[in-house]
Amino acid sequence: MPGKKDDHLQKIKELIELMKINDLIELEIVDGQSKIHLKRPQVQPPSVTALPVAIPAIPQAAKSPPVESPDVKTAPGESEELEEIKSPMVGTFYSAPSPDSEPYVEVGSEIESETVVCIIEAMKVMNEIKAQLTGTITRIMVANGQAVEYGEVLFKVEPH
Repeated sequence: MPGKKDDHLQKIKELIELMKINDLIELEIVDGQSKIHLKRPQVQPPSVTALPVAIPAIPQAAKSPPVESPDVKTAPGESEELEEIKSPMVGTFYSAPSPDSEPYVEVGSEIESETVVCIIEAMKVMNEIKAQLTGTITRIMVANGQAVEYGEVLFKVEPH
């Protein structure tokens, strides 16, 4: 039955392509007696040296918390001359030091260069992100618990 074998091979090729698109390292599918286990070799990520920072631990739930839909918050009368605070790494954005805490900043918060604006969790390490500019938060571009990419805009700031 060459047709059935070709169908299986095509499905496996589609799964490999989905793994590439979604940057998955490993995939296992079990359907009754059939089992497919695919694993890609891991590319070594570039070496990043991080300074140790004392950060309060965020309790981990048994399951990942539901990601809130991005609720982009904007200050009234927002100026067009805005600076951006971008993510310095890939990870998960947290607006507060713990689920029960108030957010570090909100729309309208006055910030200075050393103001901690959020935490980005990368590889089980909590990294405090500082504003590195002075101004007023006018927009929050990502939701708490949302995955962020390197260079993604987290906040828009009206500089002082």
